[in-house]
Amino acid sequence: MRRSIRGEGMNARVPDDAWIVPDWPAPVRAAVSTRWGPGLSEPPYARLNLGLHSGDRPERVRDNREILIQALGLPHPPRWLRQVHGTRVATLGPLPQHDEPLADAAVSRIPGTVLAILTADCLPVLLAARDGSEIAAAHAGWRGLAAGVLEATLGEMLTPASQILAWLGPCIGSVSYEIGEDVHQAFVRDDAGAETAFKATRHGHWQCDLATLAKRRLQAAGVHDVRGGGFDTRRDPRFYSYRRDGKHSGRFASLIWLPTPARDHS
Repeated sequence: MRRSIRGEGMNARVPDDAWIVPDWPAPVRAAVSTRWGPGLSEPPYARLNLGLHSGDRPERVRDNREILIQALGLPHPPRWLRQVHGTRVATLGPLPQHDEPLADAAVSRIPGTVLAILTADCLPVLLAARDGSEIAAAHAGWRGLAAGVLEATLGEMLTPASQILAWLGPCIGSVSYEIGEDVHQAFVRDDAGAETAFKATRHGHWQCDLATLAKRRLQAAGVHDVRGGGFDTRRDPRFYSYRRDGKHSGRFASLIWLPTPARDHS
């Protein structure tokens, strides 16, 4: 039986934009949390920090995760991952059989499954079959993106890429993200067209547009309908940002789930 969490953070006014709901025609449910959602974390973590390894008090984060379930009316607790900036993809059901899997993406075809990606500047990507038969979520920092995490995720889905919808969640914007030669070369070495996602700033440094790089890779893999983007986690106070806040940055979650008609009333 789920606990009902109460506290000062729960009583505080929740602003209208405390949740981001993807604007896409996918027949699934999805939402992105923000720092301003209902929660019990204290400054500098705002209220709704969902990252257990962010320096926040673990008991607060666990309570926040329970609050998230209640606030969004999730059919089951989210399937959290141990994200390591890699390309491993886990195929999951609604109920965990063991600890959080070591993976940077997940796929599910089972109703009631809630997939979750934690970020604080990296790019979360949500994917759904047009007919709602399966979903996926991927953590795409520059390392995972360059290594092929999106391609690996699409490869684990049964739906042809042309029948998949993609939504790019909040990540650091190009004006806030200066990178060096190693990151630049990781993308342009094998794809000269990726140069469009970079703008030179000074010798050996560029502004990097993660969302543009992700869209390019998704489209190259056959995903024609790519939406979302346009965020900048470093400049937008709604979101946690490691580049802005360093070790005191929390994590927000990008969630996608296959509803169960009898239980999903959110």
